[in-house]
Amino acid sequence: MTTPDSPESALPELTRLRASIDNLDAAVIHLLAERFKCTQRVGELKATHGLPPADPAREQQQITRMRGIAQAAHLDPEFAEKFLNFIVSEVVHHHVAIAESHAKEATES
Repeated sequence: MTTPDSPESALPELTRLRASIDNLDAAVIHLLAERFKCTQRVGELKATHGLPPADPAREQQQITRMRGIAQAAHLDPEFAEKFLNFIVSEVVHHHVAIAESHAKEATES
């Protein structure tokens, strides 16, 4: 018998919440893909114009900005900063690879 306090009574809401989480996870992945498309182009521009792969001043501005957004959204700013740092480290890694590829192409021509 299902009572209001039994584990089975929570299943419909758990199912609904998990479906929402699945949708949100998919949206996050799609947003990250779009973000990386933009940062790929940024890396190409930097490499073409001899700019460094990393921009610490811009990164710090973004951290400050994202911490404020996180706080306003009731998300732990420390978590938001860690998440952004992870993304930025991947972006810089890609930018370094792009710069190396451009440098190799320049020496081969």
